[in-house]
Amino acid sequence: QVQLVESGGGLVQAGGSLRLSCVASGGIFGDYLMGWFRQPPGKEREFVARLNWSGSRTYYADSVKDRFTISRDNAKTTVYLQMNSLKPEDTAVYYCNANRGRDYWGQGTQVTVSS
Repeated sequence: QVQLVESGGGLVQAGGSLRLSCVASGGIFGDYLMGWFRQPPGKEREFVARLNWSGSRTYYADSVKDRFTISRDNAKTTVYLQMNSLKPEDTAVYYCNANRGRDYWGQGTQVTVSS
């Protein structure tokens, strides 16, 4: 069973950038689809981005397309989310996700974007 630990969240001004990292352990990293989800205050958890085992295929929510970039380093068992041009509406708890028939979640990292 894979365990996921996120880092890199924080407080940033609108227009700024952050890079989230998620280190996976306890499983064969390459077997998992990896992704990021987020939960804004008072709202449901929502999809942000996902990529396949090689990183050759990426998928993004329309709200983050062209601003966020997901990538993975299989040698480091780490997935990243580079977030640029951040907006206040990007404020949320960001969760790392691993999927191999079922979902596994990290504990989440808070991202707050001030206007």
